[in-house]
Amino acid sequence: MIQIRKSHDRGKSQLNWLDSHHTFSFADYYAPEFMKFGNLRVINEDTIQPSCGFGMHSHSDMEIITYVVQGSLEHKDSMGNGSLIQPGEIQIMSAGTGIRHSEYNHSKTEPLHLLQIWIIPEKSALRPGYQQKKIQKSANEFILIGARNGTDNAVTIHQDVNLYAAFFTKNHTLDYSLQTGRIGWLQLIKGKLKLNDQELSAGDGAAIHTQAIHIHCLEDSELLFFDLADN
Repeated sequence: MIQIRKSHDRGKSQLNWLDSHHTFSFADYYAPEFMKFGNLRVINEDTIQPSCGFGMHSHSDMEIITYVVQGSLEHKDSMGNGSLIQPGEIQIMSAGTGIRHSEYNHSKTEPLHLLQIWIIPEKSALRPGYQQKKIQKSANEFILIGARNGTDNAVTIHQDVNLYAAFFTKNHTLDYSLQTGRIGWLQLIKGKLKLNDQELSAGDGAAIHTQAIHIHCLEDSELLFFDLADN
């Protein structure tokens, strides 16, 4: 079974400096049928106006992933990290026992477009940590960018999940099989594609409970794919 989460059905919040779409319940947006998917708790698609952002605030017991689509994100945290996150990179902050951080659009003229993802960790009270890595882009395949054990090219996520990015060209096809006891979530960032026999456009997501999927790109596309334990 594949359940499509259309972009226009997501929760929405808007401020004069922030336009945000919520795949799952978040802050003032509550949708009991979309609380989480496995251990995937949040996918927020945010557009932040120039020189604006989130001041210092706290998190704990969450794996927080940032994926920049366009622009540059300025990050600072209570562990002493200060960095710029740009397209083609992945950043993760393991909040663990507690961390404070701020996130701002680094540009004074251009908007910032990003996805922020929260994954529930396998253990509470972990030691806080930070990683940022360049995505080793390769067209028309799933690229592992996050995993429980991490790699030279993938950040460590303290949960049983493999996170892939993909950059597909028009008319490319790809088949993927989920192992028994696994579920998948596909989040389409750019483009248009068919997932099995259902069409997805930018901003759409798909909850996948079937083992075999077939992707056919109708346009050049960029996406994230989560292979998760079914718990």
